Amino acid sequence: MEKIAECLKALSDPTRLRVIRLLERGELCVCDLMEGLDLPQSKVSRHMSFLKNSGWVTGVRRGKWVYYSLAEPEDSIQRRVLEVLREGLQQVPQAEEDYKRLCSYLETKVTESC
Repeated sequence: MEKIAECLKALSDPTRLRVIRLLERGELCVCDLMEGLDLPQSKVSRHMSFLKNSGWVTGVRRGKWVYYSLAEPEDSIQRRVLEVLREGLQQVPQAEEDYKRLCSYLETKVTESC
């Protein structure tokens, strides 16, 4: 029961829900998320840590960068919540603005690192 509560608690912040929407695009580093969310690195990193610790995202270190992606849900409740979020967040104006901003940024991003 505690694990479910912690998992759901991680979604109680609007910024973390926005992150979930952006990660639908695929694997992203903090600098990509900063652009999509229009937030400073410290805030994005704090939210990513919370999402990672609660099992919503995974992080892979490559050099000095950590690349995040949505985690494979560990249980049926988390799986169903993620399905609902995937459908519902596409209809939230702020989440869609973030997604469009991220896509625009990624289209113009040069091959250099963050």
